Amino acid sequence: MKPLGPIPAGYEAKDGELAIGGRTASDLVAEAGDTPLFVYSRSHLDQRVVALRAAMPDRLGVNYAVKANPFAPVLDHMTGLVDGFDIASGGELEMVLAAGIDPDRVSFAGPGKRDAELKAAIEAEVTLNCESEGEADRALSIGETLGVAPKIAIRVNPSFELKGSGMKMGGGAKPFGLDAERVPSLARKVIANGADFRGLHIFTGSQALSADALIETKGNVLNLADELAGEIGEPLPKLNMGGGFGIPYFAGDEPIDITAIGRALEDRFARLPASLQDAQLCIELGRYLVGEAGVYLCRIVDRKVSHGTTYLVTDGGLHHQLAASGNFGTVVRRNYPVAIATRFDADPAEEVNVVGCLCTPLDRLADAAMLPRAEVGDLVAVFCAGAYGASASPSAFLGQGPALEMLV
Repeated sequence: MKPLGPIPAGYEAKDGELAIGGRTASDLVAEAGDTPLFVYSRSHLDQRVVALRAAMPDRLGVNYAVKANPFAPVLDHMTGLVDGFDIASGGELEMVLAAGIDPDRVSFAGPGKRDAELKAAIEAEVTLNCESEGEADRALSIGETLGVAPKIAIRVNPSFELKGSGMKMGGGAKPFGLDAERVPSLARKVIANGADFRGLHIFTGSQALSADALIETKGNVLNLADELAGEIGEPLPKLNMGGGFGIPYFAGDEPIDITAIGRALEDRFARLPASLQDAQLCIELGRYLVGEAGVYLCRIVDRKVSHGTTYLVTDGGLHHQLAASGNFGTVVRRNYPVAIATRFDADPAEEVNVVGCLCTPLDRLADAAMLPRAEVGDLVAVFCAGAYGASASPSAFLGQGPALEMLV
């Protein structure tokens, strides 16, 4: 038997079924018209942001990383909850503009921005987090052609990393950002060429569960920002301190202590150097804000036994939930939180493998999991599906197509 990950708080049974937003899984599927279905909970989104703001210093802004979940109703709901939006493509730029989000609340990161994306961002007057000297030069040239002073921040590749992070995006050779020692000269060039210099973006990693590691890294970010501002020769207007706040996916994972992180930041903010005294300070979070608000529902279409092992075959799979299948950056596959949604209050009764409908052995949703006995027609719920699910999975694989999505 392999343990399942912990089901996030806030999910309860109603009439024996999993309830999301106060409605049963089968009711939601009936409204959507089919499975597979991603369901996102407004109340989870609201509660997460409220709790985060209560723990963090008042002056700390909260940005939403759109790549975590760009579903239009989720994006629209987040506009009233967060301070800013971080995007990473021209497509996401179109999404935030279509949502009516003020471009002044938007910053655009990511290596390999094409000229057309730079032009669109400059015309929209969003902040470009430039990741190299070459990108900054292209932005300045495009701005000159348009007769628009581009808003430019510089993304920094620091010498340190976020310890224990699932994906390291700082420290050593990286495609992300500009090595720290080269930042001051580029910043001075950007300012000299008439751009609207918007400060620094320092992102070191993601999916960390250690408060101590996050506290250490945020402290290092503040120290580095002060050092770079001194070399640039003027205070920073803004500092995006990055994210890294993780959520529990697997057995043994514990939620991060945001209260401890908030206290540590409050202490640091009380002792800020002159270079950061008036800076707009923010953190950039994606999965932490939306990950636990999502549930992926799929239906069991077959129940079979092979060499003594029971398989529950669903109409879902890795084409919608690549991460849950273990094929999105993990080395050793472990089980996400999974439940039989239509028997949510029933006791575990058998060890089963839950698999998808694709013709590949990689298509697994739960291995050797103890679950209530389930039959054809029952619904399976995969939790922690609000981030890097629908939009981060190969929905076109084997011609399956995308899942349905809804916000309740």
